[in-house]
Amino acid sequence: MDWIPTKATAKGRLVLAALEAFGEHGYEAVKVGELAAAAETTTGPLYHHFGSKAGLYAFVREDVDRRVAERMEGALAAALDFETDAVGAALLVAYDYARRAGFMRMLSEPREPDPIAATLNEAVGAPLGAMLAAAWRAALAAGGDPEEARAALRALRPAGALHAPPRSPART
Repeated sequence: MDWIPTKATAKGRLVLAALEAFGEHGYEAVKVGELAAAAETTTGPLYHHFGSKAGLYAFVREDVDRRVAERMEGALAAALDFETDAVGAALLVAYDYARRAGFMRMLSEPREPDPIAATLNEAVGAPLGAMLAAAWRAALAAGGDPEEARAALRALRPAGALHAPPRSPART
């Protein structure tokens, strides 16, 4: 997103309402009229700024996927620095963020191209990254007890794929 949505504009209110509605209910369950009402506007600004419900969804979904991918990349880098389970850390950080932000339902919906799978493919290679992304989405879709989902995500440990390479000794 090139700008930060605020409640000062109809476009900003629509984006904020869409983040909440799509995050909690997913694309299909949300109606255009509900989005407009939640944004305290009419459907006109939605169609003016985004063309359709699908356009608004694509706009907010791109932003949310970018936020999650950035968090995963940060977790991967930090875990590598500490020589620990890098991809496992990325999956947990992304899961926790999606849960806290209320984006579980939206992020459980597949998307093509899939930026989460791309981030994981970069870390562990394809198709393993895409498989891990699918498992992560399944954990989001399952809802239920967050600790059970976190335990399931921690259990995803393909041999040799999730750990940082050994550091070379420092030169003196």
